[in-house]
Amino acid sequence: MLTTLQTAYSDTRAADLAWTLGREPLPALAVLDLQLDGAELQLRLLGASHQVLLQEDRGVCSETVACMPGSSTPLPLGVAKRLGEWEYEFAARVETLTQGQFAGRAQELLALVSDHPHGLAGTFPGSPYAFTAMLAHRAEGQVRWRTWHAYPQEGQLVVTRTRVGVRIPATAA
Repeated sequence: MLTTLQTAYSDTRAADLAWTLGREPLPALAVLDLQLDGAELQLRLLGASHQVLLQEDRGVCSETVACMPGSSTPLPLGVAKRLGEWEYEFAARVETLTQGQFAGRAQELLALVSDHPHGLAGTFPGSPYAFTAMLAHRAEGQVRWRTWHAYPQEGQLVVTRTRVGVRIPATAA
């Protein structure tokens, strides 16, 4: 699903993004509710990026990646945590692209996400390449999502990848 977000583009620098777990639901500009094989997943586009809410019999998980005034947790390159019975893994990277590369990558990502039944993308007023996009799926008992946060004025694309699922025990060799 692709939507135009009716708000000012408020997180205008990739370096301003922060990450938190366990935050309460924040006001969303667009929401996509998904049922993924027993898991309730809500993808939320915020005026300041994204929030994902996951609920399953085993528990709940709330991930927020956004510009949050006063936040002391910058966007990490990687996180691995135990959340009750779940393992949570998060990874982020920043891609710096030329203007031409950025436009091509933005078009590719917006087409991929907007046509996907488990995808949500929102463009911000002012630039067709200022967007946040999210794509989710479930595989092997784990819920996974990827996000893309575009900063055309910097030529930067922040890419995140998250996996939440029951711990898979190591097999004896």
